[in-house]
Amino acid sequence: QVRLVESGGGLVQPGGSLRLSCAASGIILAINAMGWYRQAPGKQRELVATITDAGSVNYAESAKGRFTISRDNAKAEVYLQLNSLSPEDTAAYYCNANIKYRLSSPSSDYWGQGTQVTVSS
Repeated sequence: QVRLVESGGGLVQPGGSLRLSCAASGIILAINAMGWYRQAPGKQRELVATITDAGSVNYAESAKGRFTISRDNAKAEVYLQLNSLSPEDTAAYYCNANIKYRLSSPSSDYWGQGTQVTVSS
């Protein structure tokens, strides 16, 4: 069974920084795109950033210039560096990965359990 486990969330003051990590574990043949999404109370889950297995990145407009996504393919991990945080960034952040675990099956999307980021003074 494939699992994604996030870490690194917490409480930070406006203007501060956090680094989120997500580790994939289990029987994994290949990890395609990985990404981060977030969901604030009362709002829909939204894309923050994605990164392909080749390293191509894509950011939501709200993340451009402040957040940086990266991955370590050898460790099956993806990271999100959050800088210049504002209260509007407060949300649960979820890791997503498109993973192939069996040759005879197509790849599937997996989600982590989420890590809370709270930006407040």
